[in-house]
Amino acid sequence: MSGIDRIERALALFMVVAWRVTYLMRMGRTCPDLDATLFFEPDEIRGAYLLMKKPTPETPPRLNEVLRLIAQLGGFLGRKSDGEPGVKTIWQGLQKVMTAAETLAALRDGF
Repeated sequence: MSGIDRIERALALFMVVAWRVTYLMRMGRTCPDLDATLFFEPDEIRGAYLLMKKPTPETPPRLNEVLRLIAQLGGFLGRKSDGEPGVKTIWQGLQKVMTAAETLAALRDGF
């Protein structure tokens, strides 16, 4: 496999990740009251709440609530003047949430 083939594969993967992060950001801003389970797996939602040391809600959380938790894990401070989370903080938070979700799945499945 040549270097160009590797770069093309990496770019294809990065484009999918960039699309998901941008999609989540836009949906969180335009449709914040949608059910978060439409966009995240249960382990991803659980992982976000666990990492932020907050109890998982009984009812399905809203998209904006979960996105803000994820963005806070990525460095978003959430002050009044900060506005909505951006792509960078969502991406950085998602990396942590994905690790937590994989860990939860491994623990549940018994490694």
